[in-house]
Amino acid sequence: MTETEVRQPPPQERAGPAPEAASSTPPVRFQVRDMDFFYGKTHALKSIGIDVYAHEVTALIGPSGCGKSTFLRTLNRMNELLGDTRLTGSVMLNGVDIYDRSVDVVELRKRVGMVFQKPNPFPKSIYDNIAYGPRIHGVRSRSDLDGIVERSLQAAALWDEVKDRLKKSALDLSGGQQQRLCIARALAVEPDVLLMDEPCSALDPISTFRIEELMDQLKEQYTIVLVTHNMYQASRVSQRTGFFLMGELVEVGPTEMIFERPNDPRTHDYITGRFG
Repeated sequence: MTETEVRQPPPQERAGPAPEAASSTPPVRFQVRDMDFFYGKTHALKSIGIDVYAHEVTALIGPSGCGKSTFLRTLNRMNELLGDTRLTGSVMLNGVDIYDRSVDVVELRKRVGMVFQKPNPFPKSIYDNIAYGPRIHGVRSRSDLDGIVERSLQAAALWDEVKDRLKKSALDLSGGQQQRLCIARALAVEPDVLLMDEPCSALDPISTFRIEELMDQLKEQYTIVLVTHNMYQASRVSQRTGFFLMGELVEVGPTEMIFERPNDPRTHDYITGRFG
């Protein structure tokens, strides 16, 4: 795939699907065009172009240090917390450029939640971890908070395991439970998109399987962008996959195509283990 093909959808996609196929084509949630990102003088991301579709899992693969996590953080402006960064191009969420000065960053991060590589529950009770975000956004009613906590824990497949110990410390949970708690905490503020940065890298195989099952369920309601070093995981859980290398998005497309019929020889070499 050429750089132009990566940065721009093919003509038939830009024009929209055929009428009979319209219902099967998900809407675009994120549209990134000609995006470059700099840490100081370091050119970390180069001419990135990608569409992220609603109600799908989009997996980002590539060697360590190739820009996957940096790209993920551009989708909710988390990189700005590092200081001395610069972005050019456009990152559109539902047709709105999230880097426009009029955008409320707090509201953006409510709509685009994030789950990190290492589970990071707050040193609070299970209940207060989930209620934290809604409280920040103005929810005060105990009955409303109770409902949010239950719904969020159910959505994260954790309710049955913790419903009788909501006042216990979240730090007492196992690693896999803590990660699902962090997912529930992100869901509590009702985001549109869930960013997941290697959410299973610190987990055992059983916990990893549960998180993967959860992603498959959550995509029915949310859009998920997943960074993973585990290519088997990407092939199992995602509908689309993008391959990053040295700050470039080499190619992106349906997961089956990327893994079985990649257009770029660099993608084939990485998938087959020749480097990385």
